[in-house]
Amino acid sequence: MCNIINRYMMKCKFCLIICLLLIAFPARTQNDSSGYFTSFDGTRIYYEQKGKGETIVLIHGFIVSGDSWKKTTLYQELIAAGYHVLLFDMRGNGKSDKPHTATAYQQDAEAKDIMGILDYLNVKKYIAIGYSRGSIITARLLVLDSRVLKAVIGGMGDGFTDPDWPRRILFYKALSGETVKELEGMVKYVKESGLDQQALALLQKEQPATVPSELKNIKQPLLVICGDKDLDNGSPLALKNLVPLAQLEIVPGDHGSTLRSVPFSKAVMEFIRK
Repeated sequence: MCNIINRYMMKCKFCLIICLLLIAFPARTQNDSSGYFTSFDGTRIYYEQKGKGETIVLIHGFIVSGDSWKKTTLYQELIAAGYHVLLFDMRGNGKSDKPHTATAYQQDAEAKDIMGILDYLNVKKYIAIGYSRGSIITARLLVLDSRVLKAVIGGMGDGFTDPDWPRRILFYKALSGETVKELEGMVKYVKESGLDQQALALLQKEQPATVPSELKNIKQPLLVICGDKDLDNGSPLALKNLVPLAQLEIVPGDHGSTLRSVPFSKAVMEFIRK
């Protein structure tokens, strides 16, 4: 009888331990993970995914990383709404590799990185959301990847449609060591933050353009969204007019603040839910 009682008590203790472990270390959602993907040329790209619903791909801007999305209202609302959210540190940024050769950034390398990760994760369809330089890469995905259902281009006008965009060239010169007075603050920030200035210069040197003839052939719905004080990157209206199914939304804010704002999140959430 005592043996039976002892076995019963041991079983209860084992079950209690399991319960305590489950409380302390709850099971993650199926797609909650992070890791590195080795891209087509051997460059390692850091990515994170969370959730298991419809896939949303978030593409960050210049001199930041995928973590910049986590500070936004939009990211929190996407997670709360049950989407499968993917973000990356684009090559040259964050935890990803930072090649120092121009060829590493040519021929849509960044878009190919994203497409490769999506292949690896077996994503069949997705919505792409970019901001600032991330919008430039989003435009390339609209051209190159048929899996894009719809897209958001934030903080960007039509400037990037010019392969010889003067603003891009100024950034490249400043990051390459030339004196560009209006960008001295940006270069100082890069140095003080310990960012890889050479990689960032090459990103500007080889930044892709999506020309008007390509934009007019885009069939997916597109939201162009900018802050009302964000005019450095060309005309948002002109960009909207280049894409057949595009719509334009102007919300309060400048280039730095708009992404984190509630109005930005509200407009994007309404668009992706349509």
